Amino acid sequence: MAIPWRHCWRWTTGATSTSVLETICGFNGRSATFAASSFRGTGAVAGSGKEGLSSRPVHTSSIGNYILTSRHKSRLLYPTPKPCCCKRIHSDAKLKDPFTLAQKDLNHLYDDIKKELFVSKSELKSLCDYYFDGKGKAFRPMIVVLMARACNIHSNRDGDLLPGQRSIAMISEMIHTASLVHDDVIDGSDKRRGKTTINEVWGERKAILAGDFILSAASMALARIGNNTVVSVLSQVIEDLVRGEFMQLGSKENESERFKHYLEKTFKKTASLIANSCKAVSILVNSDPEVHEIAFQYGRNVGIAFQLVDDVLDFTACASQLGKPSATDLKLGLATGPVLFACQQFPELHAMIMRRFSTSGDVDRAWQYVLESDGVDQTNYLAQSYCQEAIRQISLLRPSPERDALIRLTEMVLTRDK
Repeated sequence: MAIPWRHCWRWTTGATSTSVLETICGFNGRSATFAASSFRGTGAVAGSGKEGLSSRPVHTSSIGNYILTSRHKSRLLYPTPKPCCCKRIHSDAKLKDPFTLAQKDLNHLYDDIKKELFVSKSELKSLCDYYFDGKGKAFRPMIVVLMARACNIHSNRDGDLLPGQRSIAMISEMIHTASLVHDDVIDGSDKRRGKTTINEVWGERKAILAGDFILSAASMALARIGNNTVVSVLSQVIEDLVRGEFMQLGSKENESERFKHYLEKTFKKTASLIANSCKAVSILVNSDPEVHEIAFQYGRNVGIAFQLVDDVLDFTACASQLGKPSATDLKLGLATGPVLFACQQFPELHAMIMRRFSTSGDVDRAWQYVLESDGVDQTNYLAQSYCQEAIRQISLLRPSPERDALIRLTEMVLTRDK
């Protein structure tokens, strides 16, 4: 028997609510700190190799207004006044893995994608099918499926997916994979998902064309959904991917502008796809803009947290598993969260960032500075703040196993090690 859900925060209808990020960072970009006690109960910091959380505060003055969610009037969409503060999820699905809960809806995902990519030319078919071999994590479709079911239940329907929602889950994976194919060409990568990249096997020109073809097939599938608003929302993803890639090619001289630039780039390259896909499935079942915003904000915050942890793992996972730094991002000239935080303690990094670590020895020195600084811990704390905001948003929906799985997913994002 499920134990009734108890909200972790107090809300009343029509009350002014303050986001978790506002609480952490202060208003109007004022300097603030937040300690590990702000996140009790989240377990070990992902990739830190330490139990629990460090007591060192995280300085957020350089993050500025970008990560703040403005103070807003929030109508409680599912008013269930209960006592506050429970950090555990109470439902029969408490122990269910989000992937397991979504598995039934994802069983035919890659077969459906291959049908969309059907072509008579054998070489083009081989290129397009290369990454759709069923060995991917299907992280984005899984979130989309869970969000769709959660929104369906919230809207007083059964949890079964609508055909259009199922298509959006498939389209999200197609857009993501096409972006990876293009990224590998831009970065000159030779490995992806444990196998040789398409650009290494078939060459850059054919890789670019394959990525374009996957995007075109995704666009055709999107048009068949027949909802102009959904088409507009998911078209924004492709624009964001391109703009994000251009942002990654540049940097900012000013430290606070640099962090804002980094977070905006992270949203466009990683989180926009998740956020807008979640919003799209909510549009198909509910006309309330507040529900659309909840879905979008959950995807946005989880997506940014996912990438922040990914940026941490570029330092910690390689060091622990290989015994030596890989520092892939540094080698590509990219200053990610750990480096930007480390720059506050080691100003020598500023010049390296501006020249994109192009001088001999830059990569090794920058990697060492990051390990000697609080950069990894502070990036982990920032990821936790985004996950807390994701939980706050999704908790506004009606309780359901899928909603609870989306809450649990935030913990999995923070504690993943690869």
